[in-house]
Parts: sequence; C-alpha cells; structure tokens
Amino acid sequence: MIRVLIADDQALVRAALTAMLVRRADFDVVGEAEDGARAVALAFELKPDVVVMDVRMPGLTGVEATARILAEWPHPAHPRPNVLVLTTFDLDEYVHAALRAGAGGFMLKNSSPEQLAEAIRVVAAGESMLAPSVTRRLIGAFAAVPPALLDRPGRPPALAALTQRELDVLVLVAKGLSNAQIAGELELSEAGVKSRVNRILTRLGLENRVQAAVLAYDSGLLPLPGR
Repeated sequence: MIRVLIADDQALVRAALTAMLVRRADFDVVGEAEDGARAVALAFELKPDVVVMDVRMPGLTGVEATARILAEWPHPAHPRPNVLVLTTFDLDEYVHAALRAGAGGFMLKNSSPEQLAEAIRVVAAGESMLAPSVTRRLIGAFAAVPPALLDRPGRPPALAALTQRELDVLVLVAKGLSNAQIAGELELSEAGVKSRVNRILTRLGLENRVQAAVLAYDSGLLPLPGR
C-alpha cells in the first residue's frame, strides 16, 4: 500500500482526490491538509510515502511546505516522503521552485485519474515524474543556456561510456517516459530499466531524471524543442 497525504486548500479537490485514490487497491489516503503548515505537521505525524501537494495555499505555500518537509524531517530512522506537486498553474517558476525544493514530480490538475495514479506510484518508488507539457517547457527553458545546470562544458566524456542500450534508455527518459513505458518500448523488465537509469545517473554524475533529460537534449541525443 502507498500511504498518501493530500494537501490542497480546496475541500472539493481533496475529496475528489481521496475518492479517486481509495478506489484503487494500492493506495491508502492517511490524511488531508488544507494549507502548507498543516501539510508539514501531518507529514511529520503520519509519515506518508507520498505527499500530493498543491502549490498555491494560504500561509505556507506548497513549495515552502515541500522544502520544510524534506529539510526538517524529524524521523532519521524513517525515509522522508516523496512529494508530488499537483497544480492548476503550468508556470515555469512553480516547476523550477518545486524541483529546487526537492519535489519528485510535478503534475497538472487536468491530468487524467490514471495519469495521476501512475505519477504517485512512480514518485513513491523514488523516481521523478513530470507532466509531458512540463517536461517540454523545462527542456525548452534550458535549451538556449550553456549547461551550467550540470556544471560541465559541452558533451560530457562520461556519455561515451554508456552502452547503446543505456543511451536508448536515456533518450526515452528525456522524452518523459516512465520506467514501465520504457520497459514496453525496449522490451525490458521494469527492474532492468530502473537499474539502467540508476547506472546512467551515477555515471553521468546527475541527481535525477530531469537533469538527465536536459543533458540528453544539450548533448544532441535529441533535437532541441522548436529546432
């Protein structure tokens, strides 16, 4: 069971998300928070696996609450929850701020129930998940900028150390596919994809799939958006 805490200032949204999740056998909604401060308090108390976090909430924002949960986690023996930011606002500043705060994913409220459920599963497994439109815009934001995000000029030599199969996986990561989708595309097991993604991140000195996607575009493995 994936234990989920829902944080949103609209009661109707909380109720809808809860109803959507409890219909699925692998989710347990352990609590609801109406603002950022309450989200932090309940996260510390209930120790969920995933916090589904709204961005715009009164008082402490979702981004600020995310940063506090991850930076001030009071249970050293228990893993920190992963945070999936869920918002109506497809704005770059929210994406960047949420990722800087440590969020594991960013989805829009117009996502389908199936997409949202899968995003929660992916984030619960410690992977990153971005809505496709967010991935495209995030890549575009870095497309014309030197790769300062990765603190290295040009194409990293470590890229040459990747096997062809790892390069194939990297390209699909950059396209925003989940491990399950990559497994289907390349006829691999999900476990095999996950191990390859972890190996890619380690070899390239990256922290997450978003940085891997930026590097793939910046290195010419995929054409930059609009070019």
